[in-house]
Formats: sequence, structure tokens, C-alpha cells
Amino acid sequence: MHTLPQKRKDGFEGQKLISLPNTVYKTNPPFHQIYITHIGYFPKAAYHYRERRNGCADNILVYCLRGKGWFTIGNKQYPVGPNQFIHIPATTQYLRYGADDNDPWTIYWVHFTGPDMNAFNTMLKITERDGARDIAFNEKSIQIWGNIYESLEMGYSKDNLMNANLCLHHFLATFLYPDKHIKQTDTAAPDMVTETILYMRGRLDEKLAVDDLALRYQLSHSHFSNLFRKATGMSPIDYFIQLKIQKACQLLYDASIKIKDVAKAIGYDDPYYFSRLFKKLMDVSPEQYRLLRKKND
Repeated sequence: MHTLPQKRKDGFEGQKLISLPNTVYKTNPPFHQIYITHIGYFPKAAYHYRERRNGCADNILVYCLRGKGWFTIGNKQYPVGPNQFIHIPATTQYLRYGADDNDPWTIYWVHFTGPDMNAFNTMLKITERDGARDIAFNEKSIQIWGNIYESLEMGYSKDNLMNANLCLHHFLATFLYPDKHIKQTDTAAPDMVTETILYMRGRLDEKLAVDDLALRYQLSHSHFSNLFRKATGMSPIDYFIQLKIQKACQLLYDASIKIKDVAKAIGYDDPYYFSRLFKKLMDVSPEQYRLLRKKND
């Protein structure tokens, strides 16, 4: 009688897998908001299957490089394909996931947790209903994953744990903000907000009005402002001012440049107004900022 191969949690040829002992972080308490509990790589993971009836206290990120898989959370099932990732938040809901029987996935994955995962997931808008997300080939994440794995493979010293968990933030960022980490093709057109920010950066010595910025895209003042705020969390003018102050901070490193010339370089003819604005945003005056930087060098 023919029997189907048994589904399995791990044990795949060429796999890499580290599960950190529960005592590790008691010996070296993490200062991080989030920290790794398990990490693995399963190549062509035939009959891979996990079932968690009470959910999982960790967040789970799975990056599917090749092949196919699926995951079920609650009563909803989602397919997963090549160059997609799933980010399952810590949950008490019934959870299952596994490889496609005919074309099993190759996956990099990480489990991580922290003192307040609900706040972490709320802040980053990670929900149980997100499903699989498309992503261009994420070479950077694989490199960072390798660094994390090599650190933990060398043991759980304080330095190894610190490096691995700091790298975890970078690893997650490549998935949550791929446009900031994955190189776009030359033909890819920048989006409106990115293009506007680049336009601002090239005109830090000027005064820009929202109406002029909106006109470049044939949009009304209010519609453009709403789109910009939604993408950045700030109004266009506040963002422009922050870019100006960022440039001022760079110029203040050069002690030969007078404060009034720093002000002019970012479009302020009145050095007193510039000083008040700088202090409002940086909590110190330009003069104090320069002295503090010199003291810390």
C-alpha cells in the first residue's frame, strides 16, 4: 500500500536552524525593543508543515525565495509564492503554514518577540489580515540574515546577541520599507512624494510654497498636502524646514562659516529668525550646537 510522506517541521537537506534557549536573554537581557527567538533557512522544504493551535507569542516573518506555500490564520487561508513574504503578528488565533506539495517553498524565516508586541505591530500596521506581500528579489535581506545567523552560530555572548538583534531591525526594514533598500531599475519613475523631496533638497536656499509644489502635479493645495502628509507624517512645508535644518547642521561643522552665512545658505536672510527656528527644532542655538559638536569630536 502506498503511503504519503509524513509532513514535518524541519529536517530538510541543507537547512540551517537555530532556536535560542529561553535562558539566553536572562543571562544577557536585551536592550532592544525586539529580539530573535528562532531563525532558519529551509531549501526546497518538501512537506514542511507547522500547526499552532494556540497561535504564537512571536512575530514570524517568512521570505519565500522559490516555490510555493500557504498559511492559515483563524479561518482564513492565504497562498504564498516566490518573491513574496508573510509577516504574521504575535497572535492567539489558530495558525498553520506549510509548503506546497508539488512545488515546495525555499524560505528564510525569523521568529522574534519583545516586551510589547501589540504596540510594535500597531505602530507598524502589521495585522493578521495582511496576507502575502510581493517584493522584488531581496538580496540585502539575505545578506543581513547571513550575518545574524553567523553571529548566533558563534554562540550567545553579549556581543553576538547585540549584533544579531541590531541586524534584525535592518532585516525587517528591508521588507517593511523596500523602496529605501532595494535598488529600483533606471526606468522606474520616482513617486510624487520622493520626487518632491528631491526637488526640495535641490532648493534649500529658496522659499517654496505648497501651491507651487502642488501645481507641478496639477493638484490642489489641499489634495497635494494630504497625499504628502499621508506618506511622510508631516506637511510639505514642515518637511522642507526639516531638510533645511538638516543642511544647517552639516554646515555648522565647519567653524569657518559664519552663522549668518549658514542662514543664507538655507534661504533665511534674517540670522535671528534662523537662530530661533533652529533652537525650536534642535533645542539648542546654532552657536551651542557648533560648540557641542566640537566638544564631541
